[in-house]
Amino acid sequence: MSTLALPINNYTAKVAKSRAIAEPAWLRWLLIGAALVFLGLFLFMPLAAVFTEALRKGWRVYLAAFSEADALAAIKLTFTAAAIAVPLNLVFGVAAAWAIAKFDFKGKSVLLTLIDLPFAVSPVIAGLIYVLIFGLQGWFGGWLNDHDIKVIFAVPGIVLATIFVTFPFVARELIPLMQAQGKDEEEAAIMLGASGWQAFWRVTLPNVKWGLLYGVILSNARAMGEFGAVSVVSGHVRGLTNTLPLHVEILYNEYNYVAAFACASLLALLALVTLALKTLVEWQAARAVVVTE
Repeated sequence: MSTLALPINNYTAKVAKSRAIAEPAWLRWLLIGAALVFLGLFLFMPLAAVFTEALRKGWRVYLAAFSEADALAAIKLTFTAAAIAVPLNLVFGVAAAWAIAKFDFKGKSVLLTLIDLPFAVSPVIAGLIYVLIFGLQGWFGGWLNDHDIKVIFAVPGIVLATIFVTFPFVARELIPLMQAQGKDEEEAAIMLGASGWQAFWRVTLPNVKWGLLYGVILSNARAMGEFGAVSVVSGHVRGLTNTLPLHVEILYNEYNYVAAFACASLLALLALVTLALKTLVEWQAARAVVVTE
């Protein structure tokens, strides 16, 4: 085959490929329109309805919904549970991802399965498991009662349930990222005299910082919005064990719609802030990849 035939064949292949993947204009617009209609019906309209109902009686009533003692306690408990669960999941996620991606050991597949467990188990079932273990009639219920330690229907149970449903996010973001980066840089650092901790802090961690931040953002969003597992272990004690999602449910069941939608709008705002942070992190990560290349 002549050297002149190679560019011709390459050009022919590119033209054939472009024709194969090219879609008619009407089909592209139809798909775009269908996607926009779907987003409008299932995302934008519910968001608009939440804020419309929350502000239906004006800003004064809207702000008054957050000044009630039960609402303030629910907001405080929601942020407290997230403030405890997210750092613990951060430590666990980094340690698990580092171990799985950088080392070979027996039981690695079992650890991966346990990390994915909260994705497979219903949050309600997770809450029932904690009741079975720490409840008054549970495995450790008698001992806890004798020592006046409350886990179920108290803040510790809410924190445990929140930790369970959120702990896969950081690990699952870091594991594929660390596996893709390989071990070459860490091994080079150790050969140059760095210790294991120095290689981790100065090589591994800077390379995964954007993925780590992304996992933390997702974990925090899930922690603040969790309902099922927390509902089982909380006991719905107003002002004590109700998180913000549970408080919204109680207000709605009491036909206090304005206050319920006002608190729901706060959760929606937190979700939008999370989405904005997620987009920013993805943009920064993509920018960092372009710079390194």
